[in-house]
Amino acid sequence: MKNIQSFKRTKKVNKQIEINIKRRTVIVDDKLVYFKGVPIPSWIELSLIDVCNRSCSFCPKSDPKVAPNTYQKMNMTLIEKLTSDLKKINYKGSVVLCGYGEPMLHKDIFQICNKLAEVSFVEVVTNGDTLKSKTIKQLYNSNVNKLLISLYDGPEQVTKFKKMQKDSGVPEDFVILRERWFGADKDFGLKLTNRTGTIDIGNQDKLETFTYCNYPSYSVLIDWNGDLFLCPQDWQRRITTGNMMQSSLFEIWTGKALTKYRKDLLSGNRCNSPCSECNAEGTVLGKSHAKAWNEIYKTNENLKK
Repeated sequence: MKNIQSFKRTKKVNKQIEINIKRRTVIVDDKLVYFKGVPIPSWIELSLIDVCNRSCSFCPKSDPKVAPNTYQKMNMTLIEKLTSDLKKINYKGSVVLCGYGEPMLHKDIFQICNKLAEVSFVEVVTNGDTLKSKTIKQLYNSNVNKLLISLYDGPEQVTKFKKMQKDSGVPEDFVILRERWFGADKDFGLKLTNRTGTIDIGNQDKLETFTYCNYPSYSVLIDWNGDLFLCPQDWQRRITTGNMMQSSLFEIWTGKALTKYRKDLLSGNRCNSPCSECNAEGTVLGKSHAKAWNEIYKTNENLKK
């Protein structure tokens, strides 16, 4: 009986991962937009605040030596700059509020969401600890498109948040509940990665299992101070490709740093840090972006001959 129950839980976890990938594929791969002849990102993650009220064993925040809570937070000047930059390139993708901290701890969360909604599909990813029916309603009224709540404590949270959603009066599909309470034996309901050599908990793929990666072809992560990182996997913030307050998003996106990593990863070369220490399967999303960039680089090489 125990083995049967374990199998059912594993099947349920895998199904959840599949649903999440399918949802993100529609957002990422159906939003191939060009600006000045190159594909622009369709998935931008914002780390609004560098603090979390939880300490999960599968997250680098569980180790203060690796990812300490600094309590630094993004200001509205940067949000306005990002919004302006996205308008200029006719952005059609998502801006996801998650990153290195708990976004609902930012006191300007509703103002930020409302501003970003002018130019993007807005998602908020939260552990739900600060949520009330009133808060959910405020997020909805701030033009957030999806509220994703990660449930770490147990199945009783499903009942709690479904009632909260109903009491808030928002549409049922506005809230997505993500079951994350399965424990280490079920990888916490996640597709775990080592976050570029930062953690090794759970059943993870070995280094060099994957060589190609599409992350720099379709996404960026922007930290609280405007620094752009290669992708959400770089939890030690080792490679900054530019800063939003010093350059435009498009300039950084097409700049030397991102171009170098993008070319290498599209060629199957995880030869540079932190990519060389990463075990993430980076080709799950962004296939259309990767194809577009490959065609551009191939054409440019042919022109040089």
